[in-house]
Amino acid sequence: MKGKYAFWSILMLLFILLLAACSGDGGADPGAAEERNEAGNEEGTSEQKGSKADGDQVLVYARGGDSVSLDFASISDGESSRVTKNIFESLLEYDKESFEVVPGLAHDWEVSDDGLSYTFFLEEDVTFHDGTPFNAEAVKINFERWADPKHKYAFTDQGYAYPLYGTMFGGYKGDDTHNIKEINVINDYEIEFVLKAPQGPFLQNMAMHYFAMTSPAALEKYGPDIGENPVGTGPFKFVSWSKNDQIILEKFADYRKEGLPKLDQVIFEVIPENSARLIALRSGEVDIIDGINPDDAAGIESEEGLELYVRGENNVGFLGMNVEKEPLNDKLVRQAINYAVDTEAIVEALYAGYATTAVNLIPPNYLGYNDELEAYEHNVERAQELLAEAGYDNGFEVDLWVMPVSRPYMPDPETVAEIVQSNLEEVGVTTNIVREEWAPYLEKTGKGEHELYLLGWSGSNGDPDYFFDSLLHGDSIGGENRSFYENDEVDELIDQAGAEIDQDQRAKLYKQVQAILHEEAPGVNIVHSTPLAAAKSEVKNFIPHPSTSDPLEEVEIATE
Repeated sequence: MKGKYAFWSILMLLFILLLAACSGDGGADPGAAEERNEAGNEEGTSEQKGSKADGDQVLVYARGGDSVSLDFASISDGESSRVTKNIFESLLEYDKESFEVVPGLAHDWEVSDDGLSYTFFLEEDVTFHDGTPFNAEAVKINFERWADPKHKYAFTDQGYAYPLYGTMFGGYKGDDTHNIKEINVINDYEIEFVLKAPQGPFLQNMAMHYFAMTSPAALEKYGPDIGENPVGTGPFKFVSWSKNDQIILEKFADYRKEGLPKLDQVIFEVIPENSARLIALRSGEVDIIDGINPDDAAGIESEEGLELYVRGENNVGFLGMNVEKEPLNDKLVRQAINYAVDTEAIVEALYAGYATTAVNLIPPNYLGYNDELEAYEHNVERAQELLAEAGYDNGFEVDLWVMPVSRPYMPDPETVAEIVQSNLEEVGVTTNIVREEWAPYLEKTGKGEHELYLLGWSGSNGDPDYFFDSLLHGDSIGGENRSFYENDEVDELIDQAGAEIDQDQRAKLYKQVQAILHEEAPGVNIVHSTPLAAAKSEVKNFIPHPSTSDPLEEVEIATE
């Protein structure tokens, strides 16, 4: 392990263990949530307990798993960001249906001719949910908290870490690679970011929901408990969190956008099984669900009273390999596994037309997609030849870790694991399926306890850097690089592409990266899916975002 994650990997582990010690597999302590609920709302209304009251705009959003934390910058899982997206706001945002950058808490911005200075002009008269003002100083405090492990609000002694900050901005304070040189507060509503070197996706990164604004007063008040006490400027404010059950948000009456939000309350409810969520939708128990089995799509689409939503293709589901473990440290073995796994059969069997077979790590609509590369065909004979060449003509035994929750890129991971197991058995490889709860799954694969593993990645900023830098850069080992793959040439190309302003040149660099990865085969790219969501017809103005973190500020429930 090297670079910017050598320090933070230990902190991330401690953070997850701390969450687990407090509440099982991550998230808030239910007792603490109830105490906060009672302290802040003495009447204890039915809405606060998660039931609908007549006449109120209450929406129930059912999802497959619980959040890990509500401190958005310290997590990368979609179940957490789905909630935090509606509590917090970033300086910039994305368009409702794409990754086009639009104003957020900054209504405008200027970029210097040399690409080294970005000045943001902030919205005035904006308050956090605790009533304190949002201003340039708050922006600076948030970014310094993520960048500096010694900052008083970094909470590193309690195990907090901010892996995506390091990935998106080149490291942390004190690292030579950290690209934010300084942050200058010009006045209350004007702030300047000075970079060490130009950065192609800088504005795309600034719009990510991971870099949203928390109240400095809340950081001071709650300290390391901020992950269970989120305070932002967004359309909804936090009410309570009952572990593995529900998170309740309520309308922020002083929200900066007039007339929004339209909902009075949002309840994020955990229903692990896809089929059970669909039953709950049909019965009227919930209003929106995600993680739909593709085979159910046709029925939903034709059913009166329900609406089917299809997100844009913005992800990859893959079979990862820990390249530090024998025999996966041998490129020939990794190539053999690629030939053995029948990705076309997986996509055909499990996605009902709502997916394409993956060749590369990034989806085909991304900048720099290399369409000259061909997928590894399902070829048992070729796989066996490669295994024999590597000295494993009698095969070997390997563990395959399967995630316990449905994800947008893999709604049925258990069946995918069974198909992979069968495919590998055909070439003489015995596969033992390993199952863990979601938070331990992420923690243990982050430590490298696994061999083969199923996972994936959904784009959060529409830029290829988010895939390559996060998942396969050597500096991301200990963060999201669970393959523990490190290649100096690949790292250099990714770094060059990230620093390049010219988009055509960036595209050429990323095509080179994909060509090397195709040969090195640190994993099997299985699928790019178009994830499905569904809602009752009474739900209006719901626009599912390709990031899978859906803004709900304009959603309302039609009443007769």
